[in-house]
Amino acid sequence: MALAMSRPWKHPKTGVYWLRKAVPADLRVAVGKREEKVSLKTKEPAEAKRLHAAALAAVEERWANLRVPVRRLDDADLRRAAELVCQARLDGKIADDPFWTGELADSLWRLENDTPDLMRGSLAFDEAALSRNIARQYHQDWCRSVAKDFLKGQGLSVDEQSELDLAKAISLGRRRAESVLEQRRNGDFGQTLIASVPTNAIVSPTSASVTTPVTLQSLLDGWSTEKRPVAKTVYMWQRVIDQVAAFVGHKDATRLSADDLLRWKAALIESGLRTKTIRDSKIAPLRAILQWGVDNRKIATNPASRIVIDVRTRVAERRRGYTDDEAALILANAARSTEAVKKWAPLLCAYSGARISEVCQLRTEDIIQIGGIWCMKFDPAAGSLKTDSSERAVPLHPAITDAGFLGFVKSVRRGALFADLAADRFGNRGGTGTKVIGKWVRSLGLNDARLSPSHSWRHRFKTLGRQHGLAPDIVNAITGHHRKTVADSYGEFPIDALHRELSKIPKLIGSIREQSSSLSLTKDGG
Repeated sequence: MALAMSRPWKHPKTGVYWLRKAVPADLRVAVGKREEKVSLKTKEPAEAKRLHAAALAAVEERWANLRVPVRRLDDADLRRAAELVCQARLDGKIADDPFWTGELADSLWRLENDTPDLMRGSLAFDEAALSRNIARQYHQDWCRSVAKDFLKGQGLSVDEQSELDLAKAISLGRRRAESVLEQRRNGDFGQTLIASVPTNAIVSPTSASVTTPVTLQSLLDGWSTEKRPVAKTVYMWQRVIDQVAAFVGHKDATRLSADDLLRWKAALIESGLRTKTIRDSKIAPLRAILQWGVDNRKIATNPASRIVIDVRTRVAERRRGYTDDEAALILANAARSTEAVKKWAPLLCAYSGARISEVCQLRTEDIIQIGGIWCMKFDPAAGSLKTDSSERAVPLHPAITDAGFLGFVKSVRRGALFADLAADRFGNRGGTGTKVIGKWVRSLGLNDARLSPSHSWRHRFKTLGRQHGLAPDIVNAITGHHRKTVADSYGEFPIDALHRELSKIPKLIGSIREQSSSLSLTKDGG
């Protein structure tokens, strides 16, 4: 039976209610487990429901924090931590410590001012001072330990200065609690909660604003060194920072402002670029580069963090898949072509939903048998792939094998299947193949702006999957799309299962001969 994640779960043996919630796939490494389990410590349904709501909110807040990059704690964060520690001590959740005196708390973070002469190299020995310093070090360690636990419990990732500020806030909260407890021991019970915490007692003076110039180029270089993206990504992102620098008139990331970038966005819109292109190919790269600078303490803020653009596409502008007639036209011309890439690449895309770029960089060693089923393997060793899930093996549809594709592969013997395609500036045939096929498809008269000579095969394949009842998760596995749910990440996708579903799609090529008289074929498909 499926696990109910939206309400308290009752343990079948103890009767105690629990919160159980699956950890999102992108957070499993950070959380360290696949499922969160929290005992609600009650057997009463009504109480369990109340506690479950609070526990669920805490878990989701921690997960949200884990998705936020390293940041600086603000006054509100520090005040909250001090209040929590103070209240915990007043509630008896923090044990007594007779050495936590007012004198110690006042100088807890000024250890160097009371260092014994012996520690400075003198022969003098101040046993009392040494004892005080040992106690201070112990209590500093306690504050730091509590700070680390607090950050872990909240799922927060902060810089070193914020962690120190938090430890100081915790010591202030502890000091305040000890003061209240001392008043209670003297018969004064009027003060029960922490009073307002002066933030200037918590936060050390902030560092001066960054004045040393930090070039956009240095941030891109640092980002690419750490992330190791494909060469094409570096090339495209280089163009973005060059465009930004040309627009604002300088290359200093510390001088960039949100207003600069809003003006840049407006200029891009006015130039006629599609909003999706502006978001994904302009703003997103710049935001990532600047965020790397913030995360690595090169710059103080990311002015692109709140720069957004509405990318809603009108129905009339949405990409669409090929119709049966359009697909038949392309495949019929492909069958008559004398150029290998035009003859085989469209056919492979039509019955797999693969990207043209993936197909154009196939090698003979990528056409393999798995469990007796012929497949094409998309391997990053052959050329760059768009995502991790793009690396996959896809069975060959009967229409492909019936057309003689395996004979073509055998004739090539070794190396690139489409060796006539020149490698692009990044060393890949995929980019060149995309341009060659795109120009050829347009020459067949398919000029609808909603069609993409490469991507429309993927749209069509999704449509065919729905039309012929293919399992949706298997369609995604074949096309190399990301798994969308936690359930999709369970188990494997056997090749025979992929082949079974793929074979449900009928051979369009069988109807081409019947339709050829009514189709307007070009004189030379090559």
